[in-house]
Amino acid sequence: MSDPALSASPANDVTADGPLLEFNNLTVAFASEGATVSAIRGVSFTIAREEVVGLVGESGSGKSVTSLAAMGLLARNATVGGSVKVVGKEVVGLKEKEMSKVRGTDVAMIFQDPLTALNPVYTIGWQIIEALQAHRDLNDDEAKAEAIRLLSLAGIPRPEDRLSSYPHEFSGGMRQRVVIAIAIANQPQIILADEPTTALDVTVQAQVMRTLQLALDETKSSLLLITHDLGVIAGIADRVLVMYAGRIVESGTADDIFYRPAIPYTHGLLGSIPSVDSDDGGRLAQVPGNPPVLTEAVVGCPFAPRCPIKQDICLEVEPDLQPVADGHASACHFASSVIEMPIGEMFSIDDEVPA
Repeated sequence: MSDPALSASPANDVTADGPLLEFNNLTVAFASEGATVSAIRGVSFTIAREEVVGLVGESGSGKSVTSLAAMGLLARNATVGGSVKVVGKEVVGLKEKEMSKVRGTDVAMIFQDPLTALNPVYTIGWQIIEALQAHRDLNDDEAKAEAIRLLSLAGIPRPEDRLSSYPHEFSGGMRQRVVIAIAIANQPQIILADEPTTALDVTVQAQVMRTLQLALDETKSSLLLITHDLGVIAGIADRVLVMYAGRIVESGTADDIFYRPAIPYTHGLLGSIPSVDSDDGGRLAQVPGNPPVLTEAVVGCPFAPRCPIKQDICLEVEPDLQPVADGHASACHFASSVIEMPIGEMFSIDDEVPA
């Protein structure tokens, strides 16, 4: 389902003010022996130059599949429809040889697990130098010097010495900073970061996010930051997209999403975030149930089985993403009422519910 509220500029018209990344009615379905899963159901949005966009939602909402579609890295059993343009170039259906020219230079990705993103049998220096020489005409000495500079930029101490280290000799946070260094090696215009701080403790998360910000300052890249942790994007995102059941269900500025959410699902996500300054000492609000498995056609709002304010129309008609204010859109039949509700109070907190 396309999103007129977030429609992009004309195709192939990438000007200084045009979008660098453009999704237009993207659909992705995965076929298996048992059923076909509609993982993405009509996603449309754009990312402008030097813009940071956060894409949030529960596991299984379609966030990672969206980014993999932009990288041309979907599994072979995926059927892709719609359009994804990277710096004006259509990448849906692009052959691997041509797509390899787009990766690294136009768009780069920071994967969730740096230990699997890095090759355990090659040194850190070899892997950075390989990325550099794949796209740039550098001799070995030039590539080595650039690799040292990138490691230093990423906050790796003694970068000259660490070129000869292997991934297992680095901590999780250091490995993730190496992956960031590789991602920015060829000055990409767009960086896709898929859960870059998962499984890291809070202090290391902050270090990685500072490194990512330095990388953006260095490359002047745009960023799509994918996470289920709303706290991670609070201080970095210009705009936030909330995803559920393979669709964008809310979009707006960070202030819109954090202080004026217009869909019950976003209320639930915000109400479940721990706060160090909370004075009620109670349990966090919890959203009941689980996201739907999209093996059948969606009837009504996919969040309706979990929604505390659902009405008959919610069970019959799936709402479109519609503007609720300037730059703020919501896919909810009752968005005007939801936006006025206090955050954290929509979902009841029942101390009798088992943990």
